Amino acid sequence: MDFLPVILGSDDNAYGMARAFHEEYGIKSIVATKGHLLSTMHSKIVEKKIFENFDDPKTFADSLLSLKDELKQRGEKLLLIASNENYVELAVRARSVLEPHYILPFVSEQMMDDIIFKEKFYSMCEEYDLDYPGTVIFKKGMDPYMELPFDFPAVVKPSDSMRYFNAQFEGKKKAYVVDSREEFVDAITKIYGSTYDGTLIIQDYIPGDDTTMYVLNAYCDRNGKVRMMCLGHVLLEDPTPILIGNYVAIVGDKNQELYDQYKRFLEAIGFTGYANIDLKYDRRDGKFKIFELNIRQGRSSFFVTANGYNMSRYLVEDRVYHRDNPVVYGDNEVLWHGIPLDIVVKYTTDPELTEQVQSLIREGKTASTLYYEKDRSFIRRFKLHSYYKTYHQRFEEYFNPRG
Repeated sequence: MDFLPVILGSDDNAYGMARAFHEEYGIKSIVATKGHLLSTMHSKIVEKKIFENFDDPKTFADSLLSLKDELKQRGEKLLLIASNENYVELAVRARSVLEPHYILPFVSEQMMDDIIFKEKFYSMCEEYDLDYPGTVIFKKGMDPYMELPFDFPAVVKPSDSMRYFNAQFEGKKKAYVVDSREEFVDAITKIYGSTYDGTLIIQDYIPGDDTTMYVLNAYCDRNGKVRMMCLGHVLLEDPTPILIGNYVAIVGDKNQELYDQYKRFLEAIGFTGYANIDLKYDRRDGKFKIFELNIRQGRSSFFVTANGYNMSRYLVEDRVYHRDNPVVYGDNEVLWHGIPLDIVVKYTTDPELTEQVQSLIREGKTASTLYYEKDRSFIRRFKLHSYYKTYHQRFEEYFNPRG
């Protein structure tokens, strides 16, 4: 074979990329990970390699090096794909030892640091005229009763998402929406009571429910040129506290103005690989405001493949065959869902979007990452069905649309 995908991690993101490769090329991907997750369990389209302490930098590099000879017998080029930020960072920091054997379609270490530390990233937004929410940088030891330049509600989130990922504490959330000074102080106290001691980002809360969120996925080639962009209109986010911010229902959308703006930005900074951009529409001034730029494909990025733009194709065309194809802009409408469809219909708050959802369901224009006709078995479908059933209770308990 010309190439072999080596996917880091075993979550929904990992399975979505493995499925994309299988749909496009009929290839079974290697999944290198530290444990078993439901997403890739009982699957016929992945081959797992389990490594204890795989998130330790030395173990990570040594483990991948131990695989190289075996894998090169099966694929001339080994494509490394990361399913979360932690694996991106591990791969990028080990580039010098990995790159002789693997293709690493990621940004440089310097660019990674500029993007993953949000205070640096928002400076980039200023430089390139990208709209973002009003922001305050908060460091450990600062006065939580300091005056803020905006009123509550506000959003509290870590600047260093990778270090925060490894911090464990009761009541942990990906981001906190705080409605009062008391809630603000409580969130900061909880976060800094853990092992996380990095900077926090305090932002003006942009009013609007989940349907004001948008996600833009892009692929930039080895020369920093954008080859694909696909916009999704978010319908629902996961209401589970630790999973807030993860999208569970997206409809394919299009906005050429956004495509042009972010194409200019990505090419200006020389971005390479997959980009995942979270945006929220601010009805107060009519602007789309960026929250963050992830330096890998999104957890829900299978919505791109579902809309007809296979995520694996652009990587292979670029890094394996060195073809400089014209840029593709997504404009299809397919409903991607990571929860049962009846929940999507019930909890989508915008009547026009609900009507669109029902129409797409009637037309059969729906897709779900983990349900793949070519990867069926009784045990897999049973476990997936049991897992997704829990979302009825989760939405009843946690769903809280904000206006």
